[in-house]
Amino acid sequence: MEISDTRDDKAALEAARKLFAGPCDFIWGAASTDNLPPQSLPEIAFVGRSNAGKSSLVNALTGRRTLARVSHTPGRTRQINFFRLGEKLILADLPGYGYARASKSLAEEWQTLIFAYLRGRPNLRRVALLIDARRGAMETDRAAMGLLDSAAVSYILVLTKLDQLSPSERVKAQTEIAEEGRRHTAAYPEIFATSALKSLGLETLKAHIAALAVY
Repeated sequence: MEISDTRDDKAALEAARKLFAGPCDFIWGAASTDNLPPQSLPEIAFVGRSNAGKSSLVNALTGRRTLARVSHTPGRTRQINFFRLGEKLILADLPGYGYARASKSLAEEWQTLIFAYLRGRPNLRRVALLIDARRGAMETDRAAMGLLDSAAVSYILVLTKLDQLSPSERVKAQTEIAEEGRRHTAAYPEIFATSALKSLGLETLKAHIAALAVY
């Protein structure tokens, strides 16, 4: 499994830059699978443990500070939020999983929503599964990977909060998550190491996402 870096094709990076510099608007919020938006453009879903940095990453990718709501309270986001990017792509910010303080009924309700969406969305092109680089893959992350494997939903592994690690810790975190990815059949053979705060690794992630857009 490869670790993505900045040596990507310049044309792809420029196309991605233009796409993510264009308009990006909130278009829909769904608290249940009965209220999902019509399927039109290709969708990219962002999933991960509560407080893994999904909303921060969406904001950083699109160059906006408040597009996706960022909460410092784990488990606060309870619906799927959809954003239309340049009339070419839909970004879906899903509720976090694995928050211990959430009541059992709420946790089950959220997971039902998340996984029903992942299994039943034909226009879903890829899932970005976010892993907090400080903690690495946890049991809940592996469970999510297993479900994506069984549902044959293609996903990329995205390390977040890389700025909070030392250079040697970054190498270790990337190596470990690459090894984890090789154990899963639906994991894309490339990982992305990022920091929303320091804008690390965002350009190559943008290029990967932009390649799935409609042109």
